[in-house]
Formats: sequence, structure tokens, C-alpha cells
Amino acid sequence: MGTKSPNFDPAVFHQIPALVKPYQLPNTRKAIAQILSSFLPFIAIWVLMYLTMGISIWLTWGLALVNAFFLVRIFIIQHDCGHQSFTGSRTANDIIGQICSFLSFIPYRYWAKSHNFHHGHNGILWEHRDIGDIQTYTVSEYQSMSWFNRTKYKLFRSFPILFIIGPMWYILINNRLPLIRLKGWERAHRALLLNNLYLVLIHSAIVALLGYKALLFVHLPILVLFGVIAIWFFYIQHQHETTYKQWKDRWDYVVAAIQGSTYYQLPKLFHWLTGNIGYHHIHHLNPLIPNYQLAKCHHENPILDRVANKITFVESLRCIFHKLWDEDQQRMISFREFRRLYKNK
Repeated sequence: MGTKSPNFDPAVFHQIPALVKPYQLPNTRKAIAQILSSFLPFIAIWVLMYLTMGISIWLTWGLALVNAFFLVRIFIIQHDCGHQSFTGSRTANDIIGQICSFLSFIPYRYWAKSHNFHHGHNGILWEHRDIGDIQTYTVSEYQSMSWFNRTKYKLFRSFPILFIIGPMWYILINNRLPLIRLKGWERAHRALLLNNLYLVLIHSAIVALLGYKALLFVHLPILVLFGVIAIWFFYIQHQHETTYKQWKDRWDYVVAAIQGSTYYQLPKLFHWLTGNIGYHHIHHLNPLIPNYQLAKCHHENPILDRVANKITFVESLRCIFHKLWDEDQQRMISFREFRRLYKNK
């Protein structure tokens, strides 16, 4: 994990987009199969959770962990719809994406715009690097901060904030407010407010029909665990040690896509449960490839395996300590490394 992928060669990287382009065609049969294999188990487990509340709350919350992964699958469908890659119909993508958002609590149009912004600017060191991404400062930027701002950044990058409190803040607060105030986001702001209204109406109806416990002890635990899983995966995919970060005038989209994203090597079951988002280097290279085509694309083109920043689950645990981007070494470092390397500078 201390070096770039063994075949790091920007010239080779720029030949790859043409190889993956044929896989960007949506497949209606596979899309329908994924909808059924995601929504039906989710609904069944949700009902079972509701029925087991009177038997054992621990059993209910154990089922919540399983159902959180099915909500991840549903969110990946929403994610693909936002890229207009899930089906060949824009109308179908928008309808499916909206429905998914009522379960994930992540607003469809607003989040899709933010996420597409992230794809177009992944790894750029500039003032808007936190849109759709996790704020990361360079060593030199951190050195120039006041004590107060350093402390804020340390708290933000701490494990409890980033992976426990953060996911819930992101889903329940951050995604309820039109915080991105760039020109051209007015329509997305209106869609966000409308999504908030729909969420209130839908979940008020659930409370009226099934009682508040259905929301508090069934859906909320699913959302909490879903948020933790989703933030963890997103973090691993872009905060690995030899990721890619560059100033705008030297930034390269293709290199940022491949070098700035990981191939998260997981058991096949977990790739399935997480909608193949572990093949993130391919997804960033071409977001029009549906999630159900990513594994096939990877396995049919061995070069994608050779150039990938491959990372296992055990290796990914080390990413927790990645806090700052060191431009001199072109890698992420921990606060401890910063103190050791730069304490006298």
C-alpha cells in the first residue's frame, strides 16, 4: 500500500476508456432482476423486523444489519439512476431513483447532482473539493492553519465523527439542507425540498398505520447501519494511501479515475450485497457502466486488474489513519507521521 499500482503509467491509462466503453449499455433484464433481488428481500426483512420487536429487540436489530446491506443495494440502484446508467430510459431511471430515495433518505436529484460533480472533479485540490467528497487537506494547508482550525479538522477526521456520528449527520441533516450554493443548483434545491416533503408525508403515514416504533426501532436502525456501511465504502474508495490528488491546472481525469479510486477486493457475496461498488476504479473511469456490468468488465479485461489500486478488507483498516495528503511523497499520511516528518518545519 506504500506505492502506486505496479503498472502506473498514464499513457497506458489513457488507452483504457475505449476498452470499457462497450459495457456502458444498460440491460433491462438485469435491471429488473436487481430491483426484485433488492426490494423484495428488503421489504420481507423489514416486515420480519416489525414482527420480532415483541420477541427480542436484539433479534430485530440483528436483522437490521442484514437489511442495511439490502438498502445499500437499493441505494446503488438510486446511484446508477442518478448517472442515467441503470436503464436505457431517463424517465424510468428518474422514477426508480425517486422511489429508492424514500427508503435511503438520500434525496435523488440533489444527491445525484452533487455526486456527478464529484465525478467531474475527483482528486482536484481546490476550494470545492468537499462537494460530494470527504474534505481532505494537504500537509502545507494544514501547516498554515490556526490551532483552532487544526483542532476542528482533527475532530472531523476522527473515527467517531467520520464513521459513527458522521453517517447519521450526513443522511438526516446534511442531505435535508441545500448547502451547496453554486450557480445552476436552483432546480436541485427545489427537488431537495420536495423530497423532504415526500419523506415527511410517507413516514407520517407509516407512523399512523404501524406506530412510531416502526420508524424508531425498525427503519432508523437500518438507516444507521446503512449510513456506516456507505460512508466506509466511500472513504476506502478515495482515501487509500496512494490515491490521486492534484491542483486543477495539472489534474488528469483518467489518472484520477484509476489511481484515485480502489478495487476493493471482497468476497463475491459482499460485492453482490454492495452493488459491485468495490470496482470503483472502473466506475469512475466510466460512470455510464451499470453496476451489474462492472464485475464482467473487470474480469474480461485483465489490464484493469493490473492497473488497479487493489485493497483487501484487512488492508483497508489502515486507511482509518489517513488524514493528510503529502504532496512531496504523493500519498496520504497520518497525524502521527505529520508530527514526525514536519514537526520542525
